[in-house]
Amino acid sequence: MADRRLTVTIRQSAPIPLDVQFTCGPGDVLAIFGPSGSGKSTILRTIAGLYRPSDAIVRVGDEIWTDTVANAAVPPHRRAVGFVFQEYALFPHMTALGNVMTALAHRPKEERRARAEALLELVHLTSQTRRRRPHELSGGERQRVALARALARDPAVLLLDEPFAAVDRAVRRRLQDEIETVRRSLDVPVVLVTHDFDDVVRLASHVLLLEQGRGVADGPVSTIMSRPGLSWLREAVGLGSVFEARVAADDVGRGLVPLDFGGRRLLAPDSGLPAGTLVRVRVPAREVILAVRAPEGVSVHNILTGTISVIQPDESAGHAVVQVSIGSILLLAEVTHDAVERLGLAVGRPVYALVKSVSIEARPLSLGQGPGSRI
Repeated sequence: MADRRLTVTIRQSAPIPLDVQFTCGPGDVLAIFGPSGSGKSTILRTIAGLYRPSDAIVRVGDEIWTDTVANAAVPPHRRAVGFVFQEYALFPHMTALGNVMTALAHRPKEERRARAEALLELVHLTSQTRRRRPHELSGGERQRVALARALARDPAVLLLDEPFAAVDRAVRRRLQDEIETVRRSLDVPVVLVTHDFDDVVRLASHVLLLEQGRGVADGPVSTIMSRPGLSWLREAVGLGSVFEARVAADDVGRGLVPLDFGGRRLLAPDSGLPAGTLVRVRVPAREVILAVRAPEGVSVHNILTGTISVIQPDESAGHAVVQVSIGSILLLAEVTHDAVERLGLAVGRPVYALVKSVSIEARPLSLGQGPGSRI
């Protein structure tokens, strides 16, 4: 099978300092996460050929799109890129259907209308809505049109620049579902720029953390989020472990649902997800309590046994971040320096991790199931 990975290296000192290197494979969703002004959108524009850094290589499989050393640059219109812009960038004088058809110039004319209709059907835009112009559509509907138009290019890479920034939380969740449906229908690298950590937890398989234009961490979401030394992440969204689990078939009741992971179990708030649903779980580090003896008579439902693997002092925050290995996952806990000394916490020591059920966030996930039917 041909290599269809996206490989990107960008380095420059001005006007926007950047120092990043990453790879995104087919079917993966790489979230680029960082504060405003850190160069996230510039990375997407570089991939699309809309910006030329002083030093860059952009490769998709064996095809080189940008190589500044060799002075090679494929023009934007010849790159198989689907780009969903933050501001939608729709043609105001065209209907939703017309906007999508304009991106199908590479297909025979007699195929374009049917293909555009199929793409708008994929993103759940009604037949009546497809005849409206952008100013007659809601923010969520315009975003669906923008996504359908991006897919119309039969992209080798799909780029999403803050795709949910202009919609409210309820619409955001529905659009996240749309993106996930599309991801399962494609087998291409997807790069998502976002400043909202909920997008990372809900959609991403991998994450690149940016700080002042420099990539400070890059890898699978569960691995990166379990690192104890990312002080910038703590300040931005709060440290917390992220891992995958599955809703168990048995029903606990009383507002709780069992989540199984690696032979272990957590009880989380019941959000009505059916048994067997794959979920991504986030446990805030501040909500984890450590004990060196088996606790008794406590209200906490979740008591997990593990071994301390890392203790990371954080003098700026006045506490330490403890990483606990629990089977196949790494759980983070924020504790005071006093607790470290008083309990004799040390690397290699067995501990009990207490996690309140109400602190557990679990969101449905379909990552890792592979591409579905072609669109």
